[in-house]
Amino acid sequence: MHLSEPPVIGAPEHLQQVFSDRYSLEGAVGEGGMAWVFLARDRKHADRRVALKVLRPEVASALGSQRFLGEIRIAAALSHPHIVPMFDSGEQDGLLYYVMPFVEGVTLRERLRAATPLSVDEIVRIAGDIASALAYAHGRGVIHRDIKPENIMLAGDEAMVTDFGIARAVHAGGGGNDTGSGLVLGTPGYMSPEQASGILDVDARADLFSLGCVVYEMVVGARPRTLLDREAARAGTVAGVSDDARRRLDSVPRALEAVIARSLAVFPEERYASATELASALRAVEPLARRSVQPAIAILPFQSLRESSADTQLGEGLAEEITNLLTRVRALRVASRTAAFAAREHRGDPRRIGRELHVENVLDGSVAQHGDELRVTVQLVDTNDACVRWSATYDRPMRELLAIQNEVALGVVQTLQLTISGAEHVALGRLPTLDPTAYEYYVRGRQFFHQARKKSLEYARELFTRAIEADPGFALAHAGIADCSSLLHMYYPSAEPALEQADRSSQRALALNPDLAEAHAARGFALFQLKRHDEAAAEFQTAIRLDPMQFEARYFCARQCFQRGQLTEAARWFEEAARVRESTEARFFAAQAYEADGLHDEAMAAYRTALVVSERHLLLQPDDPRAATMRAVALCRLGRLAEGLEWARRALAIDPEDAGVRYNVACLFALEGRAEEALDCLEECVRLGFGNTEWIARDPDVASLHGHPRFAALVGSA
Repeated sequence: MHLSEPPVIGAPEHLQQVFSDRYSLEGAVGEGGMAWVFLARDRKHADRRVALKVLRPEVASALGSQRFLGEIRIAAALSHPHIVPMFDSGEQDGLLYYVMPFVEGVTLRERLRAATPLSVDEIVRIAGDIASALAYAHGRGVIHRDIKPENIMLAGDEAMVTDFGIARAVHAGGGGNDTGSGLVLGTPGYMSPEQASGILDVDARADLFSLGCVVYEMVVGARPRTLLDREAARAGTVAGVSDDARRRLDSVPRALEAVIARSLAVFPEERYASATELASALRAVEPLARRSVQPAIAILPFQSLRESSADTQLGEGLAEEITNLLTRVRALRVASRTAAFAAREHRGDPRRIGRELHVENVLDGSVAQHGDELRVTVQLVDTNDACVRWSATYDRPMRELLAIQNEVALGVVQTLQLTISGAEHVALGRLPTLDPTAYEYYVRGRQFFHQARKKSLEYARELFTRAIEADPGFALAHAGIADCSSLLHMYYPSAEPALEQADRSSQRALALNPDLAEAHAARGFALFQLKRHDEAAAEFQTAIRLDPMQFEARYFCARQCFQRGQLTEAARWFEEAARVRESTEARFFAAQAYEADGLHDEAMAAYRTALVVSERHLLLQPDDPRAATMRAVALCRLGRLAEGLEWARRALAIDPEDAGVRYNVACLFALEGRAEEALDCLEECVRLGFGNTEWIARDPDVASLHGHPRFAALVGSA
């Protein structure tokens, strides 16, 4: 969103004075047919930047203050990753207004004016984000009524719908479209036929028509000028268009044109029945769009040339960091760390890896450290013919470890002849620290952080601390300490001031590097633990904007939503996290969120996926008790109780003193109806340090214990 310096035409000159008690207006963002928009600072909340929208008098008069404020309360309850949230609303000196966060980015309208057209991948992703937002809002009785490029913000790779502030709840005011004063809500060129008439009742399918207009414009470059009859909609063909429009429609997958055609049907009953159905149709387009244009790669953990656990950790760390670098290249699909590391046993058979992971390339290598000297070898192998496409050997001092990983990533990009943006090129060459000792400690710490057990988290935090001792300005290491401390506080609260450490380290990471996505994710997680939920959500969104492949921001946001009982949002964020990086925890908790939300079919499908992912993970790390317990619970939920209990016993044998492991075993007992044993186990896990009673209170696996006096005493007021 760009800030304009001149005043907004027609805006009252005294607005600065009107809102001076709460907001400081910094400049005009723009104006529309319904409102003036200003960039402002919220004096009450640390001068955070907000977008202040003041309704034009004629709109305010048509809506009426009581009706507007009633509807705005409904909109303010919407909480979704692809909806710009509502901060505030009210009436001041006769002016109606509402306040939203100021989103750093551009509108879809501004993007459409750019010289470079949107790719099919971008079109499908943007449309999918909008459909997801509409499905959520429609499910809560709210219709947007003004979907258009100006009301869609693009922040990084995310699309966010704005201006739900003037939407009407379906159940309010009889569901009509006319405001009662001759003012029709919506924008010509995007309104559905029934909406434009101003007299017919409007339901959620009006928004689907508007979304169809937006998708058409993203493909063709202009608004649609014809409505589609029943035959054209059912045939999936946009008829009656110019030759130029037809050429552009023919350049996209046939399935995408079918989505547009059905959305633009003149009769609502010929459109998709819901935004959820439309989103499903878009997901079917996405793999078709990607398959022919996007190469894929798996990065295997680098082998140790000696029998050295230190070299093994270093090799795994290098592979992970190169994976993280290459995921920032949008022209390349990168297999998840879990899937690639599990494929290490087949490194001698690249064709098999290619078939199993659906990749055309494998990056393999080795590492050996001798004192201060390092040798790293890499080779990029084509999985179709097992031929080496590129190889390199780096004999360098340890202090050049960072430079090596960046050179390897750039070597892959150049060999695959990928076109990357200037920002992506900078990201591939950015060094988080110039101190090799600090970086080595950080890489080793990340390997322990992934284990997510109490002892491993404590050791990871110690290694991150050593990294900071070597380089006090190493922002990533400060973020790592914050994440370790937040997790320790979440699962094992004690007299140790872990939360204070998370708060302090996350602030330090941000102060050192305000543009570091990991720092914003860590800050959001710490704020979540501090129960400052709105601020946490804003930090998570910032992290994703800065790095569209940010896993932790999505995962921590999902944990926050689950703990607050926002189950639909939790499931969606867990699924998004798992799409960014394959994760046993994300898959498993998505299933739990679906189940707690009463969505049985979705939960069972998610448990089946979680079971597959946990099997892959346990092939890589057979001594991971957390993954073993998650597999055990998934087996039980899928009706395989004997197998589930056997895996639970394995988990306890691996680490009988880990409170998290014992908690999951308690879940299994509860699922089998063994209430007393489950409560014994729960009380024991709390004694061992598991203190997240809010999570226990909402976990569907222990729902059978609700109402039991011992359970009530355990969770307290959570």
